[in-house]
Amino acid sequence: MASVLETEYVGRRRPLFRLALVSSLLTVLTLGIYRFWMKTRLRRFYWSSIRPGGQPLEYVGEPMEKLLGFLIAVVFLAFYIGIVNLLLMFVSFSFFNTNLWAYALSFVGIVPIIFYARYRARRYILARTRWRGIRFGMDQGAWSYAWRALVHWLVTILSLGLLWPRMTFWLEKYRTDRTWFGSEKMQQGGRWQMLYRPYLVFLAGLVTVAIGGVVTFQGNVVAGGGLIVFGVLLTGYGLVHYRVHAFRLMTNTKNIGGIGFRSRPRPWRVLRVYSMGYGLAVLAIVALLTGLGVLFYMAILGGQPVGEDVDLTLIGDNVPWWVNTVFAMVTYFSLFILWGVLTHVLVTLPLARHYAETLEITAPAGLSGIKQRHRDDMEHAEGFAEALDVGAAI
Repeated sequence: MASVLETEYVGRRRPLFRLALVSSLLTVLTLGIYRFWMKTRLRRFYWSSIRPGGQPLEYVGEPMEKLLGFLIAVVFLAFYIGIVNLLLMFVSFSFFNTNLWAYALSFVGIVPIIFYARYRARRYILARTRWRGIRFGMDQGAWSYAWRALVHWLVTILSLGLLWPRMTFWLEKYRTDRTWFGSEKMQQGGRWQMLYRPYLVFLAGLVTVAIGGVVTFQGNVVAGGGLIVFGVLLTGYGLVHYRVHAFRLMTNTKNIGGIGFRSRPRPWRVLRVYSMGYGLAVLAIVALLTGLGVLFYMAILGGQPVGEDVDLTLIGDNVPWWVNTVFAMVTYFSLFILWGVLTHVLVTLPLARHYAETLEITAPAGLSGIKQRHRDDMEHAEGFAEALDVGAAI
């Protein structure tokens, strides 16, 4: 076996565009029910496109288990929102004569559920992922992760963001140290201090914005405004810079039974994908809105050109309500579908390709000794992540 296994990416935009477009249309036509089939098909596309050592990843999740998990999560959340929030509202009005405390406590109560949902979503995705026929997996520990995430976020906020790298490292270490590939457990090495160097760019952007605010407040609007604009741009780049290098550093210090990883993603490449991808998607949305608007007014005017004798301000009053309703629905769902399809084609796919093609597996000889892992049922799948819409990898 080779000393290093390189990763190929074979996914192409055209088949992804067709898959995302058809799946999105079916999702709209089925009032959202097909969403679980859409997510399954998209994951299978992305997973099969990533091929470490020439062997594709496999996603074996089923849409029905996603649907059932979602329904169970909705029932739980409906109880929480309907009963718990009602009690909080009663207590808030009884003791404080305002609903402010009820809303605040309700938000605080939902935060640990969000962390819980994210951990379970990652566990489900790993449980349904295979490579070389070997299953991935993850230990239970969603509630333990939730309270750790709460504490780390509290410490990060109290430190005014200075300890963000510490939170990034320890939360990723908790997830990584409970991840399995077959019979071998993954381990996260390194120290949280290694993330501070890439984080300094982001901090420099925030400091520049603060200085610009002070200069503006003192009366020098031009200089202060220039510093604020520069600081905002530097902060945006700094965030991408930090996330890319944090991923690289933490990937390079992971190992599975002596098998290591070498990752070399480039921040400027990732920033270009984000800026160009979302920029083109926004331009397409603007073009779609313009085209729909032109078609709408042409239909209302009966194909006649707009002249001086046509009062455009009265068109809305003369249009039947059902025409406005249909036009609004067509516009909304067209935007919904187009945005989702374009972000897959212009952002998600290029990012997946870049991260995959810059990843290598070192010392792969140990792969031959890895045995199969038992199947994790994960009865509720990623239902809470779906119900709360907190994202879970595609």
